[in-house]
Amino acid sequence: MGRVKDKVIVVTGGAMGLGKAAAQRLIEEGARVLITDHNPEAGAATAAELGANAAFLEQDVTDPDGWGTVIAHVEAEYGRLDVLVNNAAVTVFGSIADVSYEDFKRCYTVDVDSIFLGCKTALPLMSKTGGSIINLSSAAAINASADLVAYNSAKAAIPMLTKSIALYCAREKNGVRVNAVLPGTIMTPNVRSVIDGTPNPAETEESFKLAQPVGHMGEPDDIAHLVVYLASNESKFATGAAFAVDGGLSI
Repeated sequence: MGRVKDKVIVVTGGAMGLGKAAAQRLIEEGARVLITDHNPEAGAATAAELGANAAFLEQDVTDPDGWGTVIAHVEAEYGRLDVLVNNAAVTVFGSIADVSYEDFKRCYTVDVDSIFLGCKTALPLMSKTGGSIINLSSAAAINASADLVAYNSAKAAIPMLTKSIALYCAREKNGVRVNAVLPGTIMTPNVRSVIDGTPNPAETEESFKLAQPVGHMGEPDDIAHLVVYLASNESKFATGAAFAVDGGLSI
């Protein structure tokens, strides 16, 4: 216990799924966590559930001014920012033939632009003390699908964006490390709803399991434990890396 004791951490998209699991583990290891999410009811409920070391702010991660508000709040409330977990994302389905240009742009805006904005806005504050930025990508950055043209390409942009920012931070010697996490298929509420919305949920769930060479989907904690490692000083020599936790999906 105490691997991230007293660290101040922002987790975007923290109301449920991977973000909630990460926030819970970080708090259990001693952190103070500010959850942000576009869903105020779910976000407030999660913060209340996670206890005194959790707080919530409503945020649209695609809004530059909103990012300014979040970071200003962190500085005023906590005086520092040690870790930023860029977790908020959307999944857009469709091939090159049937996905709309509007949906393609929306996928990039939420999944890529939000990380650019988060890093750019947070770095001046984080540079005062050093810290860790953790960008959530996906095994879909490596393993392509004909029907995920927007999501595949957006998630593939994140590891390279991460590398560039990591190199900038190393050059500036500001003490900030930047890494990417590439989850495989994780049984989150969102994945559960996708499965339940198909004509044959049992068949779909089985196909999702078999997509991983290990033969099953992951659990949110599988990603949360890696987030704790990257947030802690244990990972002080790790930067610019892409950590795949995907049951072998990207092999």
